[in-house]
Amino acid sequence: MDPIWWILMLVGILVVFFLLIYWGFYNKIIRMENRIDNSWAQIDVQLKRRADLIPNLMETVKGYMKHEKEVLENVTKARSALMNAKTPQENINADNMLTGALKSLFAVSENYPDLKANQNFLNLQDELTNTENKIAYSRQHFNDSVLAYNNTIETFPGVWFAKRMGRKEREMLQIPEASRELPKVTF
Repeated sequence: MDPIWWILMLVGILVVFFLLIYWGFYNKIIRMENRIDNSWAQIDVQLKRRADLIPNLMETVKGYMKHEKEVLENVTKARSALMNAKTPQENINADNMLTGALKSLFAVSENYPDLKANQNFLNLQDELTNTENKIAYSRQHFNDSVLAYNNTIETFPGVWFAKRMGRKEREMLQIPEASRELPKVTF
């Protein structure tokens, strides 16, 4: 056999090998992006679920907390902001606002023994707690998905393929600075 033929065959094998690797990384990166999108959708579902619980909670609380108008208005504004959020960042900001408003609502509810004993209020509070746990789990899953994706596109050889595909690092969900502060407990 002619040496040129061997060289052409070797080049052909290398091209096929390279294309197979590129195809594999392309599919891997697409699957990881889809996992991130799915993780965000799960967060969005839980945020909507929580927002849907708010009107029932507000109706239950209104009769008891007539003098807490500002607290009730803050919860309503925060829910509205969450329902109208268009981008993930707007969603996160509105969610943080709603979390703070609900904390205030539950703190003020401590001053109303009849409200604290109301079965409807207790059920809604349990539902919200359950939903908060699901949101926390969904956020963790989102961040895990983003970490795996970022690791793939920032390490060799994935970085090389990601650049050619125009893929960039994704941001993880962050805890706002105000939430990092430890609550002060006094007796």
